[in-house]
Amino acid sequence: MDSRRAESFSDGVFAVAITVLVFNLLPIGSHLPLTMKLLGSYWPSYFAYAVSFLTIGIMWINHHTMLAQITRVDRPLLMLNLLLLLGIVALPFPTALVAGHLTAKPAGGQLAVVVYGLDMIFISMAFGSTWLWVAAHADSLGGSSRLRPRTLSTLRFTAGNLGYVAGTLIAAFVSAVAGLVIFGLLGVYYAFEHLPSPAPGVADEGEDSPA
Repeated sequence: MDSRRAESFSDGVFAVAITVLVFNLLPIGSHLPLTMKLLGSYWPSYFAYAVSFLTIGIMWINHHTMLAQITRVDRPLLMLNLLLLLGIVALPFPTALVAGHLTAKPAGGQLAVVVYGLDMIFISMAFGSTWLWVAAHADSLGGSSRLRPRTLSTLRFTAGNLGYVAGTLIAAFVSAVAGLVIFGLLGVYYAFEHLPSPAPGVADEGEDSPA
């Protein structure tokens, strides 16, 4: 299958997931008189929205960079990509939990952020596995041989796995807010380029590949 078809399908899933996030903000102020104090009291909703929007947006950028390395996708890669999208499209659910329970006592906020963290761990593992498959099978997928796994590139791209585990543990045993801050900082980390740029000509070759 042409990699563009897989990327187009994935783009649709990313778009749905990132759009659904705003649904948590729509009820704010709809049943009570609107005041600055009321708006400020919903800061957990804004915080959760910002972290999730950043996370999904940066993952979309990196997903594009990853698939731009190749011109074809095989069945195992499609399955790995589906697992990644499974975690992405589910992210609005833990986001809603965090928005509604971040400040709940005694442990509602911690549980909400732990559920959020578990989804992020799943996404991170799926993303890392997808990248490793792309790099290891670059030749058969129409990519450049220079994509073969390199220790530094792989470590930099998969380092977030440990970060998400750490954030989840901190949320569970220390502070829900601190755990969510860590997830936001990991989004900033992945905003920087950690994957190699597509080889010249790879994208062009894909333009002439059959659909």
